[in-house]
Amino acid sequence: MTEHLTVELPGLSLACRESGPADGPPLVLLHALGERATDWDVVLPGLAPRHRVHALDLRGHGDSGRPGRYSLEEMRDDVLALLDAHGLDRVDLVGHSMGGVVAYLVAQERPGRVGRLVLEDVPAPRPRPASQVADAPEEPVDFDWAVVRAVKGQIDRPDPLWLERMSAITAPTLLVAGGPTSHVPQDGLAELARLIPDCRLVTVDAGHLVHHTRPAEFVAAVAPFLAP
Repeated sequence: MTEHLTVELPGLSLACRESGPADGPPLVLLHALGERATDWDVVLPGLAPRHRVHALDLRGHGDSGRPGRYSLEEMRDDVLALLDAHGLDRVDLVGHSMGGVVAYLVAQERPGRVGRLVLEDVPAPRPRPASQVADAPEEPVDFDWAVVRAVKGQIDRPDPLWLERMSAITAPTLLVAGGPTSHVPQDGLAELARLIPDCRLVTVDAGHLVHHTRPAEFVAAVAPFLAP
């Protein structure tokens, strides 16, 4: 059974979907830009059946608050505040794309709080040419369009400390790359695999949306890594 919770943080309501055995080891799932916690539903049954899963709507997304202030560091701090609110000292952490950036920032900032780390087709923090962000669409979307501008700006021009601090990650890490059809530069994932001390890289030739396009292959790669 899935429980729908709202955690009140200072200045922000954070929505969280919890499932799995109450006494299972905790697992936190962080979605990509423009997605929400339900994005993981396609792989959740096989991904971590013995874990207590906490799937978040990151700030500005889904049912979480839209405070108008958006940065990847604030999302990192939101995750850490949620762990404190739930009394979770140490968790396994899975993040896709933007959520993967948030995940490695958490693992850099508080290494002792992450047991295992999974990063799905995550961009390496290297500067890239900026491109124009489209105007907000007329039809309603499930997130605050201001998040797109804020996050894209940080991905285009990342803080150099993010790359320097990859060596601070102590969690065993699995990098899941989407292969040549992904828009994320795959050499960047290979670089992260070299910089993170205990890291293994696997490629699922699925493009950027690995867990949606090839859910069975994603589960086959990730579930054994997360197995208690």
